[in-house]
Amino acid sequence: MRSHFYADGLALAAIVLWGSLASLGVSLAHVPPFLLTGLSLLIGSLIALPLSRLRFAAWRVPLPTLAVGVYGLFGFHFLLFLALRHAPPVEANLVNYLWPLGMVVMAPLFLPDMHIRWQHVGAAVLGFAGAAIAILGRSGGGGGLQFTFEFGYVLALCSAFVWASYSLLTRRVPAFPTAAVGSFAAVSGVLSLLCHWALEPAVQLSAHDWLLIVAMGLGPLGGAFFLWDAAIKAGDPRRIGLMAFLTPLLSTVILVMVRGDALQWNVLLAAVLIMGAAYWGSRVSQ
Repeated sequence: MRSHFYADGLALAAIVLWGSLASLGVSLAHVPPFLLTGLSLLIGSLIALPLSRLRFAAWRVPLPTLAVGVYGLFGFHFLLFLALRHAPPVEANLVNYLWPLGMVVMAPLFLPDMHIRWQHVGAAVLGFAGAAIAILGRSGGGGGLQFTFEFGYVLALCSAFVWASYSLLTRRVPAFPTAAVGSFAAVSGVLSLLCHWALEPAVQLSAHDWLLIVAMGLGPLGGAFFLWDAAIKAGDPRRIGLMAFLTPLLSTVILVMVRGDALQWNVLLAAVLIMGAAYWGSRVSQ
């Protein structure tokens, strides 16, 4: 039971940090996304220094493990940014939030000691419904969804698969210290900056921009990855996957608070569905 509480606490801390991503992103909307991601990941990688007590040996992992880490951190963001360029952003973001559902459903495929029951799937579908209500309510486009085929939806689905599978694969590779996530972030940050150089225009960053980028690197695009890694290693990925549906809900609440807007009905309904899903899933035995 204690391990559940410990893993849940780590996962919730990561989810809270991810919840701040939208409000930071709004303030940095003028910064090209690959540049923003690359700089944030490089800053976030430095969190590994105190975790490893300044021993870079803790960053070193076998090449296959490094490949899994870069696949997760870089592959997820690369596919998501391309999806947002080739599909309406609200709908693409909604498709991308299938990744917690993917974690729950795919857990037995990646982790043979895990089993899935219909209650797990039902709770995950309920959680996704809550996430959808939070996303669509925030966009104000609940009645204007148009899911005509766009290649961006395929990319968004692929990005969801990447993050779900990365989260599970970290349990399959040989054990590595959480500090090694710093190497995942550093390599992914360099690759993101190369994408910026190849795909995006150059921009000048102000001192305020740099302050927010540091906050993003220490938070949703840095610290959250270390917390998530520790949570996945310590807990049940099916349970943690259900909790991850809280991310768009918290993102909406934080954005509303930052803007000074009033909370809408969708936030309360989304909260009820997501928390109900998490509770339902947590009651299902392995």
